[in-house]
Amino acid sequence: MAKENGKKRYDSKHRLLKTGEVERADGYYQFFYSDKRGKRHSVTAKTLAELREKEDEVTKDKLDGLRDEGKNITLDEVFGIWKKLKRGLQDNTFQNYCYMYNQFVSPAIGSMQVRKMKRSDIRHFYNLLVDERNLKINTVDNIHSCLHQVIEVAVEDGYIRSNVSDNALKELKQAHNFGRTHKRALTISEQEVFMEFLKREDTVYHHWYPIFAVMINTGMRVGEVTGLTWEDIDWEEGMITVSRTLVYYNHANDQGCYFNVHEPKTEAGKRTIPMLEDVREALLMEKAYQEYNKIKCNDTIDGVSNFIFLNRMGKVQHQGTLNKALRRIIRDCNEVQLDKGEKALLPSFSCHSLRHTYTTRLVEVGVNLKVIQSVLGHADFSTTMDIYTTVTSELKQREFDSLQEKMNRRKNEKNTEQ
Repeated sequence: MAKENGKKRYDSKHRLLKTGEVERADGYYQFFYSDKRGKRHSVTAKTLAELREKEDEVTKDKLDGLRDEGKNITLDEVFGIWKKLKRGLQDNTFQNYCYMYNQFVSPAIGSMQVRKMKRSDIRHFYNLLVDERNLKINTVDNIHSCLHQVIEVAVEDGYIRSNVSDNALKELKQAHNFGRTHKRALTISEQEVFMEFLKREDTVYHHWYPIFAVMINTGMRVGEVTGLTWEDIDWEEGMITVSRTLVYYNHANDQGCYFNVHEPKTEAGKRTIPMLEDVREALLMEKAYQEYNKIKCNDTIDGVSNFIFLNRMGKVQHQGTLNKALRRIIRDCNEVQLDKGEKALLPSFSCHSLRHTYTTRLVEVGVNLKVIQSVLGHADFSTTMDIYTTVTSELKQREFDSLQEKMNRRKNEKNTEQ
């Protein structure tokens, strides 16, 4: 109890005040306390009841070990701490996280005090990204990966009790009925249509055949393919060495757009891939095309040069250009198919779909799962198993659809005979 000269102290309404409580001359109430370092702090309220609610919060914060000096720290300030502390990320991943935070998080909720943030604030922010900014769920997923890590720093440093972004993405997906996205592989007939169209010398897309043939017959990631050099090709042993990935930065900063060479994220990413005959043929076609058109590599990136796949200026290719080319190829290939009266039209797909197509072909012919894991460069076997399970389920359904079709045909034939 508050005492003055050994006597109990009361407010103007004759209510007994606790130790640290005072009634000011302006009628407001104030509570003084010290943190664990001995630094003095205070909270103020209009009424004694409101003050004691704040006192309870102070007591709870002390018991939970929260830092009083950080009660006003903002999310942007915590992000600054995260940037200084974060280790173990590839530079391209780190730069992408920073871009996502500065582009989407900071303008919306960066100035909020983390101590005052609620779960509903995060849910509202994610809904805004989807409903008003029209972002795809994969983009929101990347934003969440960064934001969750930033808020976790606030938890670890004692600014807040728990991570208010926990399960926020899961709730968003459930609320918007976002299922798990699944990259569709090309069927065998679609793959044949696609490759035969590119191989035709009378199309303007013929020069794209080598790089897409390598992708669809090696399962390499697009950055691994564009990062290949001629020194990575062992013609005698028939092997391709994957030891780097080419990363393109197009974030708004002082450096503008640029490439970097990175090692694979895991040791499993460093691997060798058997060179199928179609791959050997495609590489030889690329070499002959460049020699005929006098194209030489004009790029040296982080000390690496002599890249295989180049544009007409001798510069390395990147994913954006390749995916744009794919969209034009799909459009014009389908027009040709329609003119021929064919039904096998190409679906919309990206470079990554070619990696999934390669995996599907391996599963279809019964390649050992450990071999598939090694060739794809998966560090986690569960990643390979997930793809395998998905592909085998599709194959099973396809087989049963075919069986049903045959049974229906036989039934119709019997009915016709009768």
